[in-house]
Amino acid sequence: MQTNLPAAADKAVSSLEPAPVDANTPDSNAPSLVAGVPDDSPEGRLANARYLAKTGQLEKAEPKLISLLTNNVPETFQQTALFELGTIVRQENDLPRAVTINAQFLDRWPNDLRVPEVLLRQGQIYRQMGLNNLALTKFYAVMTAALSLKSDRPDYYPGLVLEAQTEIADTHYLTGRYNEAADYYSRLLKLENPALNRPQVQMRLLRSLTSIGRNEEAVGQARDFLARFPDAPDQPEVRFYLAQALKQLNQNNEALQQVLLLLREEKAKISEHPDRWAYWQQRAGNEVANQLYREGDYMRALDIYINLAQLDPAPVWQLPVKYQIGLTYERLLQPQKAAENYRDILKFESMLDTNATPGQKAIIDMARWRVEYLNWETGAEAANHSLISSIAPHNPSGTNRPAVSTP
Repeated sequence: MQTNLPAAADKAVSSLEPAPVDANTPDSNAPSLVAGVPDDSPEGRLANARYLAKTGQLEKAEPKLISLLTNNVPETFQQTALFELGTIVRQENDLPRAVTINAQFLDRWPNDLRVPEVLLRQGQIYRQMGLNNLALTKFYAVMTAALSLKSDRPDYYPGLVLEAQTEIADTHYLTGRYNEAADYYSRLLKLENPALNRPQVQMRLLRSLTSIGRNEEAVGQARDFLARFPDAPDQPEVRFYLAQALKQLNQNNEALQQVLLLLREEKAKISEHPDRWAYWQQRAGNEVANQLYREGDYMRALDIYINLAQLDPAPVWQLPVKYQIGLTYERLLQPQKAAENYRDILKFESMLDTNATPGQKAIIDMARWRVEYLNWETGAEAANHSLISSIAPHNPSGTNRPAVSTP
């Protein structure tokens, strides 16, 4: 069977030749793991190689496995040695060589029961190398091979097929083919297989759906995830996507409620993954509140901004949030409350001193300007009102309509 490999994979099929060390000599650090079996026998060398690999001594395990790939060694040991050598070389991150070794296994023993697993490995390695189409071909081949072979382990092949199906979905997901990824993840979830990593699959399905704007499906998946896995570490991210999808569907009240639930989550939950919660709280609050603000929905935006201000007392967080609260109050025609928030920003000036970043200095300068502007505007309105009152005659009806003289 011919195997088309990248040019880089030409690197050392010759490396399968025994290394220039006496691989038949027992390693002093690798005691025999087979009672009554000589260390220089195939059984002893295989056991020693496995011990070395298990203890992280890959460079010592490799020559012992290579020593088993000779004609004077029973074929079953050759098969196992080549199979396990592929694992070790992959662990050493020599991917082109790992591809070559796995291809040789398939060439020599195409009917071996481990063929589906070798194909699965090949697909994973190709994806690591960025050869995604080749990877997909190998993952599909896993399912074909598993159907044609029979094993006395009833869970072995179904498990490999499930893993291959998951890898196909993941390959589409990791390469940004979110339509295909969403379809494959949806099929996996329908299997209701207990071996499936459902939280991970459903999380990736949700990300895919939001990326391609399938918002109604995203809402359904997010709600289902929160119900099934209320304590999952991905919960803040899920609630963020739920809020975003609801906002895209113009369900502003529901989106607002999801953001507020995220911002007001119990401290016990947040303490388990504080950085993750902080990131998604801040991102959800900012993005949804800013969308509402741009749309003129100032009351809902203000509700979120006020809750955002309570997340972090640090100036780097408080300055932009307080400034946005001030702007929102201005849009709601509440200049006094707007000025209060701008003055709060000015209080940070002495705290920051020379440590203020250019962005922080700009916010402080803008806040100072807005306080001055609001003071001027308030004064101008008061003066204008006073002027009108002074020139308008008393009118019992309460209007400022000028009197009309009659001849």
